[in-house]
Amino acid sequence: MSIADGQKEHAELTATIRRIMPFCEVLGLTVVEASAEKVVATVEWAKERTTVFGGLHGGYVMAVADSTGALCAARNLPEGAGTSTIESKTNFLRPVTEGAVTVTSRPVHVGRTTIVVQTEVVRDDQKTAAITTQTQIVLSGPT
Repeated sequence: MSIADGQKEHAELTATIRRIMPFCEVLGLTVVEASAEKVVATVEWAKERTTVFGGLHGGYVMAVADSTGALCAARNLPEGAGTSTIESKTNFLRPVTEGAVTVTSRPVHVGRTTIVVQTEVVRDDQKTAAITTQTQIVLSGPT
């Protein structure tokens, strides 16, 4: 795949997730890769997303992880099913005070009624900033 093709694919993935889950546009989430095995997204540090100390706000980090994890869960749903987060836990390991972060979600368990996803938030210096584990319910109809 050429760089141009890759950029087009990222733009299409990002547009799709932002259409399905409009909050992702507010978050500034850019989807880089999306498969049943792994979803990768990025977000940029921005002052309006920080705490008094200049690190990305924990709620923002959790929202980014939840959104990326939900997309990962959705890639593992049976046809016609939906999903919603029913439990989420985040360990904050170090602050993000500049640059971009890469957010990678992988399924830990894909079952008939729940999907468990683990998401790692990594800074530009390749150090892990946060790890989120979430449980998504598998919904068989409209919620």
